[in-house]
Amino acid sequence: MIWSAAIVLGLVQLGAATRFDRRWNDVAVKHSWVALPSGWEYHSSPPADYKFDMRVALKQDKIDALIANLWETSDPDHARYGQHLTPAEAEALVAPHPDSRDAVDAWLQHHGISPENIAYSTGGGEWVTIRVSVAEAERMLDAKYNVYHHPSSSEQVVRTLSYSLPRELHNHVDVVTPTTYFGTMRSMRATSFIEKETPEKEVGNNFNAADPSTCATKTTISCLRDLYNTTGYTPTQMNTNKLGVAGYLNEFANRADLQTFFTKFRTEAAGSEYTTIQINGGGDDQNVPGTEANLDIQYTTGISWPTPNIYYSTGGSPPFIPDTFTPNNTNEPYLDWLNFILNQTSIPQTVTTSYGDNEQSVPRDYAEKVCKLFAQLGSVGTTAFFSSGDEGVGGGDCLTNDGTKKKIFQPAFPASCPFVTAVGATTKVGPEVAVDFSGGGFSRYFAQPSYQKTAVDGFLSKLGQTNDGLFNKTGRAYPDVSAQGTGFQVVINGTIKPVGGTSASAPTVAAIFSLLNDARLAANKPSLGFLNPLLYSKLSTGFNDIVSGSNPGCGTDAGPGWDPVTGFGTPKFSDLKALVLE
Repeated sequence: MIWSAAIVLGLVQLGAATRFDRRWNDVAVKHSWVALPSGWEYHSSPPADYKFDMRVALKQDKIDALIANLWETSDPDHARYGQHLTPAEAEALVAPHPDSRDAVDAWLQHHGISPENIAYSTGGGEWVTIRVSVAEAERMLDAKYNVYHHPSSSEQVVRTLSYSLPRELHNHVDVVTPTTYFGTMRSMRATSFIEKETPEKEVGNNFNAADPSTCATKTTISCLRDLYNTTGYTPTQMNTNKLGVAGYLNEFANRADLQTFFTKFRTEAAGSEYTTIQINGGGDDQNVPGTEANLDIQYTTGISWPTPNIYYSTGGSPPFIPDTFTPNNTNEPYLDWLNFILNQTSIPQTVTTSYGDNEQSVPRDYAEKVCKLFAQLGSVGTTAFFSSGDEGVGGGDCLTNDGTKKKIFQPAFPASCPFVTAVGATTKVGPEVAVDFSGGGFSRYFAQPSYQKTAVDGFLSKLGQTNDGLFNKTGRAYPDVSAQGTGFQVVINGTIKPVGGTSASAPTVAAIFSLLNDARLAANKPSLGFLNPLLYSKLSTGFNDIVSGSNPGCGTDAGPGWDPVTGFGTPKFSDLKALVLE
């Protein structure tokens, strides 16, 4: 039989195409849920041609080297302590391997994604952003997208309960979003709340902000500065030191309210301002003051003045008009802010964030990716504080979402990430006690880092067999520290309202550590950066130990030493200042 050259060539091409197709059709599940995450309901099917930005996170080629470097530069006993990376050096370590780029490019080409719809975000190129339709995403990820509704926040999102990738890509891709992570900033818990049982105070009344006798029930700047002993310190490194507040959807800090707050609570700061940086369409509507945003910026500026403060307003609304068939948000928490901040050449030495969610509601691959981004942030010399949550131990009903509804303690994320510093809450004065809503616990995703083993072992030895089986004794334990979390006097639309939550505690601690960074910079020392290894060693004596109170939730009591209610306790600025300058 005589074969023509054309036929032979055609068969060769057909065989190659078949092998090529098999390469991308051999898929395996990347993440899936057994049941719909708690609080969400099915709403409808999205239009097949509805477009959204899908982001693919490529594996970071040298992330292990970055984390190894971070352990060295954050260990106060290591010769390289404080030798933070530059943002460019960090980007070089987290850039994906060329093979990963090639594999993802080939996969996109196979699915007909045109180059103009592909963007490599961040300097290292580890995030690939693709403009796709629902139909394209479902085909690429072997998934079924739906519109889901979160009644308590009125949020609607396009998500899927399961997605898959070609087996070949599992070694090249960390996570794809939006897929199975249902959290959004409105559906997640902002860890603050207005305390309705305390009477509101109109500005201009007879309330004396500086009267110590009021501090047991009403927390002001004067109370905090006296309680934590920062009154005698005046920052000097305003040209270098910065304090950042991460804000999210529709929470805007109000400049008029800040001036009213200064006039009432810190007169020498009157006239000073903060800077707003808008990310991904984040707003700055001065007609809609946000409780969370005002709480954060009023207390960070009030304690750290005259240190420059930056409020990051991170948006997320896509460019279309919502209706009954289209969702009003497809973006996800943290990623926009983290990718933006890590692309900057100048990053604040201290940042604070007051949002969180049950760890189990966050897909593990997503949580691990975000946690690595916080490691990258720490590697360039930034300390990241997170509120520990407002539901005590267990996150509400404590039931698992794996279909079994087993009752176990549920930790919070990102507080459970070992590369952030989690802040719990106290109440009262003389002495302070743990407040019952202070979030705390042990991660089920992240192993207990060596820096906290001694402290946590001390707690576990006193706990004995209590609550055995309800928590992961070998997990990352939190919170790390605490501060006052009740009765914060916040000006909102010209009126003083009492606000509570670990959202109050986190910016308080962040502002105090910003002052410590100022002291280090003034002494020609580097910023503190990733704090926890130092915190659990040399700084552990610089806190007021909180020995009473509990965060029952599902149940832990505070006691001597570190505990998962208040961590090491509340800061003693003078002691900490001496310790960080050693």
